[in-house]
Amino acid sequence: MIQRKSSYLPFLRGVGQIMLQNNAWTGVLFLAGIFYDSIIMGAAALLAVITGTLTARLLKYDEADIDAGLYGFSPTLVGVALTFYFNPVPVVWIAVVVGSVAAAMLQHFFIKRKLPGFTFPFILVTWILLYLFHHVFAPGAAVDVVGSMPVKDDFTLATHGFGEVIFQGSVIAGIIFFIAVFVNSPIAALYGVCASLLGAFISLECSEPAPDIHMGLFSFNAVLCAIAFSGNKPRDGIWVLFSVVLSVFIDVWMLQMHMAVLTFPFVAASWITLIVQYLLQKAGLKIKE
Repeated sequence: MIQRKSSYLPFLRGVGQIMLQNNAWTGVLFLAGIFYDSIIMGAAALLAVITGTLTARLLKYDEADIDAGLYGFSPTLVGVALTFYFNPVPVVWIAVVVGSVAAAMLQHFFIKRKLPGFTFPFILVTWILLYLFHHVFAPGAAVDVVGSMPVKDDFTLATHGFGEVIFQGSVIAGIIFFIAVFVNSPIAALYGVCASLLGAFISLECSEPAPDIHMGLFSFNAVLCAIAFSGNKPRDGIWVLFSVVLSVFIDVWMLQMHMAVLTFPFVAASWITLIVQYLLQKAGLKIKE
């Protein structure tokens, strides 16, 4: 008897791939955390991941990549970002759809060339849309999503590092996101917690504003770097540390320049780390286990 693949799994995996997890249950939990904080953002995430994934299907991209959710995570972030920054007026929903299509097509550019694009398609599309909505047509700022629990201790600080990856500010959403990563990769989740705290410590030493630090604004890119380079070998920890520290300094610099940070520090730090790894390998050098 031939078993048919569940048609909804690529959509869920697409959401899970936001934190590099090829797991449908991770995607379900991410959606739960987003909907917990904002029904509008949750709806935008669903619309975006469906749009991005269907775009890949219509353009006949590789089915294995589609099934793994590789065309869903950047569109999902575009959808959440636009409804985070702006009022959900019709033009914003149109932008979610158009931006999701563009993000999926840009993702294909990297995948086809076997380049590690990470979330750069989301970043580029969102930067363009932010510029247009700030300088061409202003739909108005969205209402802030405020967490209902205190943010003054190390525990809540660590959870905010996870939550802010997908623009969520509540402790509950952060906990759900941590669990979502943990169910697929415990080591990645635990590295993420350490990275979140390290990002906060470094930014504190750089004299960044305490409220921003507590909300995880200097931690979420560090969390992504830790997840990206996590592994069971001691040398993996070295690359996690290198990429995390680098991402925090890039984060601090971009915020000081009043730039829309998004996940660019994660992408830039990951690219640099991969280049360093490649150069060491070419030079015949190898970090011992």
